[in-house]
Amino acid sequence: MVADGAGPTPEVRTNPGAGPRQTWAGLPWLVRSAVVWSACLVVVVAGLYLLGKIAVLLAPLAIALAATIFLTALLDPVQLALRRLRLPAALAALLTVLLLLGILVGVGTLVWNLTANQFSELSAELTQGLDRTRDFVTSTLPVTDEQLDRLIQQARQGAGEGSLDPVSGARTAAEVVGSALLALVLLFFLLKDGRSMWHWTLGRMGGPNRPLTAEAGRAGWRTLGAYSRGTMMIAAIDAMGIGLALVLLGVPLAFPLALITFFGGFIPIIGATVAGAVAVLVALAANGPTTALLTLAAVIAVQQIEGNLLEPLIMKRQVRLHPAVILVAVTAGTLIAGIAGAFVAVPITAVVWRIIDTVQRHRQSDAAPVVAPMTAPEPPPAAT
Repeated sequence: MVADGAGPTPEVRTNPGAGPRQTWAGLPWLVRSAVVWSACLVVVVAGLYLLGKIAVLLAPLAIALAATIFLTALLDPVQLALRRLRLPAALAALLTVLLLLGILVGVGTLVWNLTANQFSELSAELTQGLDRTRDFVTSTLPVTDEQLDRLIQQARQGAGEGSLDPVSGARTAAEVVGSALLALVLLFFLLKDGRSMWHWTLGRMGGPNRPLTAEAGRAGWRTLGAYSRGTMMIAAIDAMGIGLALVLLGVPLAFPLALITFFGGFIPIIGATVAGAVAVLVALAANGPTTALLTLAAVIAVQQIEGNLLEPLIMKRQVRLHPAVILVAVTAGTLIAGIAGAFVAVPITAVVWRIIDTVQRHRQSDAAPVVAPMTAPEPPPAAT
């Protein structure tokens, strides 16, 4: 029954299943894109965080694997050169590992004989340089001696936590020795059977993604090899350049400082900065502010030559990363796994970026439309 003066109530048709779809489709495209990219970013960051935590829990194994892959990429040309001499794969891999051990033992013995009695002097010179720097800071900046002493004491306490525990020290030494032995064994097997392992993996893959996986793997491996060899060359050149400058300026402990510069070169930007700061502090403590300023100028000059001339020539374009990316990668690696994370952060970033770039280029080439080549029109038939 319908009341007088009122028309029939219109029937409302609803589609319960289409509500969320209509709501999502009604959002602006910018909001939808932000939601999708944010969700993907959360998943990627969560996965990387989980992998980092697993790597920290399995630190000796993770360090051994990282060192093995790095050394394999570094020594792969040596192993290939021996294989070209018709040597068996096992013998070529064994000779490569023995060559590495010979170099490490020889260089380690030389460094120990030259620097064993100088590192105590280096510590004293650094302490004196820090004291002179503190006097300069307190005399020129509105900072009191008590505030600086409090900050230095806190830093020393934070750096010295757990260093006096003999059990922890013995366990760390055992982990280092075990990781080194495991890395050598894995290095032998990767040099001997690495390519057959990769071909076996590709053989178990099917579908259209197999060629893309092979191409991306080759690109990543070439990038890692170029990075490992280039980093070692650049670190050696930096060490020789800064060491020569220290000798010419009469700064003591030039060889230990050059050694610190060499190892610091494996951590881009941050490692070179720390090594340069140590050299400047020693020069300040030993020879005064004038020599310290000249040492700072020499360190900056060597680093500028390395960054603007040597790195583009040695590392090539495919390995280079933006300095901002390097800083973020080194910082993230340091926060996750300390010094070991700082060492492996940049090569991992370079390899991952190269693989992503290879996949993107491959997909762009597949998506590009095929244009038929232009041909000249056929001439009209001749009149008969």
